[in-house]
Amino acid sequence: QVQLVESGGGSVQAGGSLRLSCAAFGYTTIGYCMGWFRQTPGKEREGVATIFEDGGTRYADSVKGRFTISQDNAKNILFLQMNSLTPEDSGSYYCAAEARWLECISWRFNFWGQGTQVTVSS
Repeated sequence: QVQLVESGGGSVQAGGSLRLSCAAFGYTTIGYCMGWFRQTPGKEREGVATIFEDGGTRYADSVKGRFTISQDNAKNILFLQMNSLTPEDSGSYYCAAEARWLECISWRFNFWGQGTQVTVSS
């Protein structure tokens, strides 16, 4: 049973930073594509960042240069370092995992965490 548990959300002022973590249980992250998504009320969930099996990364245009996705394979933890935060970055952030390459590159993930809230005030 795959289980993903996010942590690290909170409230911060614009320009500040947060680091999200996602602990994976029931499997190792190696061999999976891992990602972060976010959702705000009234909007569809959007992909924020992905880290692929080979260590390559991909970012949404809105976060490029500000967010960094990384993972500690030994500890089965995924991270999202978020810098220069703006109110538009507020929302629920979800950790996700996917084993299939084609699904991963299409931002279609199969396993999801429960989410952690990020609030950025101006």
